[in-house]
Amino acid sequence: MTSLLTNNGAMVALQTLQTVTNNLTETQTQISTGKRVGSASDNAAVWAISKTMESDIAGFESISDSLALGEATVAVASAGAEQVVEKLTEIKELLVSAQSENVDHDKIQNDITKKTEQVASIISAAQFNGANLLATDVDGNGATSLGVLASLDRVGATGTPSATEIAVDTVDFEANVDLSGMTTVADATSAATALGEIEAFLTTAIDGAAALGADSSRLKDQGGFVNKLTNAMKQGISALTDTNMEEASARLKALQTQQQLAVQTLSIANNAPSAVMQLFR
Repeated sequence: MTSLLTNNGAMVALQTLQTVTNNLTETQTQISTGKRVGSASDNAAVWAISKTMESDIAGFESISDSLALGEATVAVASAGAEQVVEKLTEIKELLVSAQSENVDHDKIQNDITKKTEQVASIISAAQFNGANLLATDVDGNGATSLGVLASLDRVGATGTPSATEIAVDTVDFEANVDLSGMTTVADATSAATALGEIEAFLTTAIDGAAALGADSSRLKDQGGFVNKLTNAMKQGISALTDTNMEEASARLKALQTQQQLAVQTLSIANNAPSAVMQLFR
């Protein structure tokens, strides 16, 4: 039955056109923004997961900065420790030469004094951003270690994240490699005594330099891990929320064709009642 008051065909065609137009608008938005899930209304669960991961990424990027700062601080201390080892070795060479009776012990002692002052200068200058791992007090506030923010741990999807630190202990060359009380070289006997003392200092300095080197390597490895973890999380968010451009392009073409057909269908449905005029001629 044809009705002049209700055009069922036009109503169905209009609904179809509206659906196609909505889908087309959604696809065009996904293409233009590059996001398949750009707001909570697109997919609430995925959007919530992506926002949590994005907040963690921001935290890990701050951790990367902290690790870089910590690594630089340890690198400065490590370079200072190695320089101290070098100077102690030079002092040891002077003391070995002082074992002979026919050398100028005063000149040797003068050289040792200069190198002793240089060791003290290296220890006090081996600081970065106010932290000195060769000193007894790392930061001037009584700390004996440097805490470096290293990770952000979250238990479960909604768990509260907790920060994890790597503690780098001071090697305390300020107290353990204090050459100010070393025996003065006046003859071969005193030189032998001083040689035993410098040997102990040298062992301490080598152990300290090795410890700082191990800490530096650990911080570097942790920094690399955090960078890889951040990149992996970014890839995960991309897989969840980014638009598949190849798929979207094919869908856009199909929807444009559907829209054209829906417009034609609506036009045909709108013209259908006019056919009733033929019955009254």
